[in-house]
Amino acid sequence: MKEVLKRAGYRVTRQRLVIFEALRGTTSHPTAEEIYNMVKSRLPNISLGTVYRTLELFERLGVLQRLTFEGSPSRFDGNPKPHYHAICLGCGRVLDADEPVPEDIGRRFSEETGFEIVGYKLEFYGYCKECASKRRENENKG
Repeated sequence: MKEVLKRAGYRVTRQRLVIFEALRGTTSHPTAEEIYNMVKSRLPNISLGTVYRTLELFERLGVLQRLTFEGSPSRFDGNPKPHYHAICLGCGRVLDADEPVPEDIGRRFSEETGFEIVGYKLEFYGYCKECASKRRENENKG
């Protein structure tokens, strides 16, 4: 991260490094507020605004993915490589879908249609194991 910041002309600060470590250290796809809560024990004087600005910088630098879902706050993924996500409609949990991403899918579609692709994502919607179990229990009661 230090080299990425330096190459892009940004200062390497403790706040940026701690936020980056927190994001890379979790697979829970936290919100900015959750990241703030994760780092404030190490950085008691950090503000939520600093966390937001840092996440925006990291997104511009390509070291994270911002995940936006209708009706929910943005979540952040410390894995910038192309991959899919599964979103639970019950609890809102976001999981990485460990499925191979065809590297040529965008190119093929673009060649077939003439559509100029600037990005894409595939998301699975459904219920996590726990929420699916609760749904089945409720259906069996009703």
